[in-house]
Amino acid sequence: MPELKARTEFRYLDPAALQRVREIRAADPEAIDRALQARTRRELLGPDGRLFIVAADHPARGSLGVGGDPAAMADRSDLLDRLALALSRPGVDGVLATADIVDDLALLGALEGKIVVGSMNRGGLAGSRFELDDRFTGYDIAGIKRARLDFAKTLLRVNLSDPGTLSTLVANTRAVNEAADAQLPIMLEPFLNVWDGERVRNVLTAEATIKALSIAAGLGRSSAYTWMKLPVVDEMEKVMAATTLPTLLLGGERSEDPDATFATWERALALPGVRGLTVGRSLLYPADDDVERAVDTAARLVHG
Repeated sequence: MPELKARTEFRYLDPAALQRVREIRAADPEAIDRALQARTRRELLGPDGRLFIVAADHPARGSLGVGGDPAAMADRSDLLDRLALALSRPGVDGVLATADIVDDLALLGALEGKIVVGSMNRGGLAGSRFELDDRFTGYDIAGIKRARLDFAKTLLRVNLSDPGTLSTLVANTRAVNEAADAQLPIMLEPFLNVWDGERVRNVLTAEATIKALSIAAGLGRSSAYTWMKLPVVDEMEKVMAATTLPTLLLGGERSEDPDATFATWERALALPGVRGLTVGRSLLYPADDDVERAVDTAARLVHG
C-alpha cells in the first residue's frame, strides 16, 4: 500500500471548517441537502461562452496517484483545501466531482455561484478485471436534478475486444436519454482503448479519438444536451472537425513540463467548437505544488 501522509497545514481552508463538516455529517446529515438547495446558481455559460471546470472525481475510481506519488489524493482534507483554493480563483467556473466531494464543498460554502458537474459512472475501478464494465455507481440524472446541480458527466471507454464495453455503452445511452428528457447538459468523455497486459491503455491518436467521439455522439434519442470532453492529441484540428457538439478539453496526467502543456492547451482552445477546459490533477497537484499559479494560468488560457 502507498504511504499516506497526513495534512499538517492548509493553504486556504480553516481547519476548524473541516472539523465542522465532520460534525455536521454525523449529527445533522440533512444539512447537506439544505446547503445544496440554498446554493446560489448561475447561467451555464458566461459572456465569453467558455467554461473552466476543475475535476476531482478520480478518488471514487480508486485512482489516487499523481505523478510519482501513488497516494497524492488520499488525504481528503488536503484535496478539499486544494479544491476550495482553486474554486476561489477568478475565472474558475466550477467543479466536477462525485457526491461525497460535492457534499463536502457544499457544506464548506465553496459552491456558491459555481457550475457543479455530477460524475455518474465510477464502477470501472482502476486496475480491476471489470474496468471496462463501467456501471453507474455515482450520481444518476434524477439525483443531479434533485441536488440542483448544473451538468452531468460520464466516462465512455470503448474497447472492441472487451465485452464489458457493451454494458457501458448501454448505460451511457440511458444517461443521455434521461439528461435530454430533463433538459440537463451532459458531457461524455470517450476513449478508444486496448488491454496492454493487465492494464487498460487509452489510444491517444486523432484517428482513435475521432472514432470514440463518433460512437459517443450517436448515443441516445437526442443529442440536444450532449457535450464532449476530449483529450488533447496531435492533429487536434481533425478531431474537432469531426463533431459539432460543444467540447471541453481534458487535462490528462500531470506533466513535468507544465509550460509545454499550457502551450498545447492554448492552441487547442483556439479551435472551432472548443468551449474550455476540464482539468484536475495537473492543476490541483502541479509539479511545483503552486496550485494558485497553475489554476490562474489555465483560467487565463480559457477566459483571456
